[in-house]
Amino acid sequence: MPRAALPTGIEIEYDTTGDPSDPTLLLVSGFTAQMISWDVDFVSMLAAQGLHVVRYDNRDCGLSSKLDGQLVSPGAVLQAVAGGDQPTVPYTLSDMAADGIGLLDHLAVETAHVAGASMGGMIAQTMAIEHPDRVASLTSIMSSTGDPRVGAPAPEAREVLLAPPSADRAQYVEDSLRSRVWMSKRHFDPAACTALAAAQFDRSFYPEGALRQLSAIYASGDRTAALRGLDVPTLVIHGGDDTLITPDGGAATAEAIPGSAYLLLADMGHDRPRPLWPALVGHIAAHVKASTAAHA
Repeated sequence: MPRAALPTGIEIEYDTTGDPSDPTLLLVSGFTAQMISWDVDFVSMLAAQGLHVVRYDNRDCGLSSKLDGQLVSPGAVLQAVAGGDQPTVPYTLSDMAADGIGLLDHLAVETAHVAGASMGGMIAQTMAIEHPDRVASLTSIMSSTGDPRVGAPAPEAREVLLAPPSADRAQYVEDSLRSRVWMSKRHFDPAACTALAAAQFDRSFYPEGALRQLSAIYASGDRTAALRGLDVPTLVIHGGDDTLITPDGGAATAEAIPGSAYLLLADMGHDRPRPLWPALVGHIAAHVKASTAAHA
């Protein structure tokens, strides 16, 4: 797969699907999620809608640059933020957003439609806030505003999220089934869950990066006020079964962004189950096409 060397020294692993002359849709992955979490069949469905789809690994994840040895305590960062202090962290969501913009520069893409899931939604929101001239439309999926009063995980989901991953491949794959706590109740697929876990383990097992990514989320604070100032066509998608970022996080995002559309899918959790792909692809593609037509 190709890699983009950014002026900051960060290298970003990415791939593309579809015709580069079509509107570009940049897919932004979530916390510790590698770009392969955007399933190749899902990506192909988007490309079939006339989109040039780009997916990539965030820094500290997958095959992109790792910031080895830069230590940080997410708990200490969260405590500092709660006390009104600005903690020192290796990077913030702004830096991660700049990585995505740098990838667009590398691809010579002037403006892109940006869709992000979970932490990727936070990064996508930050792109729209800080680089509005580069974002043709925003799709924020199962994400939130950074306001700690909304979208907070249920205790059982938080426990699974923060549990240290096993370095033993078989145990790591088995443990992935614990994520069922936040996935679709109706469409949870154990085989798909473990297959993705195995693929991610084999591609890049790097738990150290999780501490820095989580600290970036905590240190970046509440985006609500900035979201209210957006003038970007926005679609917010959330799952009714989501216990990792609860649906009030999505509702608050849609409420904050002027003119946004909010889609709550009753049978979706903090996942993108295959049976819902036609609906997800249809809504995302329709949003992109409407946004493109409005600016033609």
